[in-house]
Amino acid sequence: MNYRRLGKAGVKVSELSLGSWVTFGEQISDDVAEALMIKAYDGGINFFDNAEGYASGRSELVMGKILRKLGWPRDTWLIASKVFFGSAEHPQKPNQYGLSRKHVFEACHAALKRLQVDYLDLFFCHRSDPETPIEETVRAMSDLIAQGKVLYWGTSVWKAHEIMEAWSVARESHLVPPTMEQPYYNLLQRDRVELEYARLYDRIGLGLTVWSPLASGLLTGKYSDGLPKDSRLGLENYGWLRDWVLKPERLEKVRRLGKLAGELGLSPSVLAIAWCLKNPHVSSVILGASKVAQLEENLQASAAAEKLTPELLKQIDEMMGTKPKETSNADNH
Repeated sequence: MNYRRLGKAGVKVSELSLGSWVTFGEQISDDVAEALMIKAYDGGINFFDNAEGYASGRSELVMGKILRKLGWPRDTWLIASKVFFGSAEHPQKPNQYGLSRKHVFEACHAALKRLQVDYLDLFFCHRSDPETPIEETVRAMSDLIAQGKVLYWGTSVWKAHEIMEAWSVARESHLVPPTMEQPYYNLLQRDRVELEYARLYDRIGLGLTVWSPLASGLLTGKYSDGLPKDSRLGLENYGWLRDWVLKPERLEKVRRLGKLAGELGLSPSVLAIAWCLKNPHVSSVILGASKVAQLEENLQASAAAEKLTPELLKQIDEMMGTKPKETSNADNH
């Protein structure tokens, strides 16, 4: 396992990490969740990603119990949570969601309790909040860091100008600026990371912990012949994702990628994750898995990335036709 700095910050994260969206507390048993975390940790992963909104807080409860049970030294792993969507089954009352100072504080304390930790290594604003001034959110995050409850804060799926505004507000007010962003990034969704955020890497030292490297499973090739019964896309709440993934033109590109992967002696999944690792601005690629064998396979991406020469990367660009053009707008999916 290789380790990379989180942007310009001193902390180092494993270039592959384990996320719990959809799986922990929802799609898989707690025993499988524990087996996945052990496989990840033994494979060198030191960063585990979670959020208040995952399975309405159950994902953090499951992960917290596992961390407490396994008793790994606290200085050998990092834990992340995110605030915005709330942990209530159906957040309806004011202040149960969003980025107000009240909800940010309450979400942090609730996450600490569910995860059974004294501090969060990383705390993300899960989306931007048009109803809360950015200064209010920046100050709340900065205060949590001053109190020792959070070490680094960042954003997730924010627009470049929003990240820049948060950073500028922090600098002007002598507060702690955001360190990292967690965007989607894969062979089919590249505009935001490669184009929209381009000026942020050198200018403010932004680090990236990217999610959906397999485009919600599409790049594995498993949807090329239809929808498998045990797929997350078969879950009732993920119809919106299903509609995005199963477009014929995307499936055709995936078939071509699968053929190239076979020629390289790799699975389509490993090739797609390895491709993400070739971007020097990516600090960590977050893996999702519902089976230990699946995670074990995807952990091979670190070694596979070494096979991806500039010539191969150019071939993949031409095959997929998804490299951003300067006039492109960021894909908002």
